[in-house]
Amino acid sequence: MQLHEKIPNNVNLSQDKRLLRALEKWQPDYLKWWHEAGPTNFQANEIYLRTAISVDSKGWAHFDYVKMPDYKWGIFLTPPENDKRIGFGDFLGNPVWQDVPGEFRNALRRIIVTQGDTEPASVEQQRMLCNTAPSMYDCRNLFQVNVEEGRHLWAMVYLLHAYFGRDGREEAEDLLERRSGDIDKPRILSTFNEPISDWLSFFMFTMFTDRDGKYQLLALAESGFDPLARTTRFMLTEEAHHMFVGETGVGRVVKRACDLMKKDPNEDVRNQGGIDLDTVQKYVNHWYSSSLDLFGGEISTNAADYFASGLKGREHEDQFTDHVALHATYRIPVMDEGRLTERDVPLRNAMNEVLRDAYIDDNQRGVDRWNRMIADAGVSYKITLPSRRFNRTMGIYAGHHFNPAGEQLSAGEWERRKYEWLPNEADRTYVKSLMLPVLELGKMANWIAAPERGVKGQPVDFEYIRLV
Repeated sequence: MQLHEKIPNNVNLSQDKRLLRALEKWQPDYLKWWHEAGPTNFQANEIYLRTAISVDSKGWAHFDYVKMPDYKWGIFLTPPENDKRIGFGDFLGNPVWQDVPGEFRNALRRIIVTQGDTEPASVEQQRMLCNTAPSMYDCRNLFQVNVEEGRHLWAMVYLLHAYFGRDGREEAEDLLERRSGDIDKPRILSTFNEPISDWLSFFMFTMFTDRDGKYQLLALAESGFDPLARTTRFMLTEEAHHMFVGETGVGRVVKRACDLMKKDPNEDVRNQGGIDLDTVQKYVNHWYSSSLDLFGGEISTNAADYFASGLKGREHEDQFTDHVALHATYRIPVMDEGRLTERDVPLRNAMNEVLRDAYIDDNQRGVDRWNRMIADAGVSYKITLPSRRFNRTMGIYAGHHFNPAGEQLSAGEWERRKYEWLPNEADRTYVKSLMLPVLELGKMANWIAAPERGVKGQPVDFEYIRLV
């Protein structure tokens, strides 16, 4: 473990002088990007952050104060497995690849670049949020998410530099040139160009969009290209915290809404300065449907090719019995002349949908926990996930209109009713009006409940940020 090198790593970077020089040349550009596009204002503050100092269970989550520009961004892969074999597709049982197979070079580069592009994009989307943090605890969690997304960018850039030559170096440079929401140089995936200008959106993003990231990483952790699999396995250890921030953040908004309902004679949460449950539901509908798009088309030749080639599998491939999936089918609702019907498609072509199924089930477990909180508060309300057909801009449902129950609508009815289900400008303006900073120790903004516990055994009112 070369922890104290200029670029901390566990890949013996000092033994590859060419690669080391290339990454050291990229590093100043990364820091320039961080200062330009990373969190505003708090770069000089010491933040109580988790930093990886090794990949074992004792070292990957070390907590201490650090200034964000001094964070140990580095390259960490899980240890290699002896006699590791490809677990799916046409190359099932063959030894995993330690170098990029020539015939899959372009496909692998595309996978890595697309994954890598999401990491800096989310930092850019969230860069202004620290100025309106509802508590010091939340501000610290935001920064933890940001620095780890930055390290995930390093993970993908290492692969590009190490295995893709000049093309990889150019792609790594482009990852710092694109900007979330930029008209001329936007990020690759549309969800990562959406503004995140309030904390309810941030919690929804980390609940739903980071959970998509989890399932993409799980699929890549099965890859026959071993350096990619080992890289994404370590990234998953950090991704869990991001989803925790989202699920508990929304849960605390929900809990506070229930508390404020009881304080108002008309159960009017907004009258008490909180975020009402109907607005929470609208934000769920928006961010969940946007995140569903990130899995790609329901019927996909790319997904089939990635699976056949051993590049991208299913999450936890070992839980399936058929690892070749050459003759199996998957029944999918499809649009036929503007109307819903069903069709059996080759399973390989439905791999995006298989992954989306697991993602939906995972989200439902989180929503169930919110609903238990609501029921425990004695409030009659239930948050629901909308149909996977609702508000889609990618795949077979794009260009068609459905309500949250999945019932088809005409274009006219959709236009008349869409803001019954999605945040309108008044909703967004109201939520933004609540976004006032609260950084006093232990204090919380009025619209959110305190967390049940602090970070790493610390109290909620711990000094997570040393203000200057």
